[in-house]
Amino acid sequence: MKQLCADIEAIQERHLQAARARLDDLTKPRGSLGRLEDAAARLFAMGGGRFPLVLEPAVLFTVAGDHGVAAQGVSPVPQAVTRQMVRNFLNGGAAINAFCRTGGMDFRVVDAGCAGGPFEAHPLLLDRRLGDGTADMSLGPAMPREVCLRGIEAGISLVGDWAGYACIGAGEMGIANSTSAAALYCALLDVPPESVVGPGAGAAPDMVRRKVEVARRALEVNAALIRADDPVGVLAALGGFETAMLCGIVLGAARARVPVLADGFICGAACAAAVKICPDAAGYVVLSHLSAEPGHSVALGKLFPGQRPLLDLGMRLGEGTGAAAAYPLLRCAAAMYNEMATFAAAGVVL
Repeated sequence: MKQLCADIEAIQERHLQAARARLDDLTKPRGSLGRLEDAAARLFAMGGGRFPLVLEPAVLFTVAGDHGVAAQGVSPVPQAVTRQMVRNFLNGGAAINAFCRTGGMDFRVVDAGCAGGPFEAHPLLLDRRLGDGTADMSLGPAMPREVCLRGIEAGISLVGDWAGYACIGAGEMGIANSTSAAALYCALLDVPPESVVGPGAGAAPDMVRRKVEVARRALEVNAALIRADDPVGVLAALGGFETAMLCGIVLGAARARVPVLADGFICGAACAAAVKICPDAAGYVVLSHLSAEPGHSVALGKLFPGQRPLLDLGMRLGEGTGAAAAYPLLRCAAAMYNEMATFAAAGVVL
């Protein structure tokens, strides 16, 4: 981890300033393309000042895993749906399939550890199983530390295996993972469960209250493992196999100087772990959308102050749908930066 963090270069203010100077010289009123200009400047800085901006090809990884805490009745959806949805992804019938096809992203499903054993081989499936679902975090650690490290390393390696991709989208699938993510936010960002626990897959108010209590119990049971200076330990105690792998994807993308389009509430928790492990990784995260989960805005305000998600559409599906929906906006930002004429080149005099 120390070597990994040493390999991740912070984005440079001088590159941001150079990008803003170019943007101000393009044939438009200054700042008139709003946050697309901010996105273009960040993309330029992520690439270390490389021109033109390149965002193709892009791939989206939907990482799936099951959670033992589902046994506590924290989701209105049975745990078997995780496996059923993975099959739906592989058959091309989910929202994320439609969004990736429309936006021009390649798509892969990563089995980080779904209950029920390995899936049969499939061209869209990447088998990176860490186990048959995590343990129940409300009774003890969700996974051993060494398994968590393997998950992070698998995510880092996944980015390396797909070298040549200029943008990576991150999504997830796992029944009960909103309870796990909420507990992670509590431990990593020092916020109370009431501020980040929400309905997830559609929990009624009484179930949301139960989720709050289960998250609080998990924090208490794992208190000895939860320390501000050990984000890996926090991730092992409260996270999921898919969260650990997504954390590694964020770190691997940052090391490769590739933007990672993070989906909503669950991916945000993985980003929180990654940024706590290596703060410079934050510069490579593009927040795709603001989840309808009420805790997402609370968490992002603490984790990425000053950065607003590209979209706010009331979405809360997961799967990576927010990342896939936001990808065309990033392409617009890159096209603006690469293709617009300057005032001098166009002969426009204000």
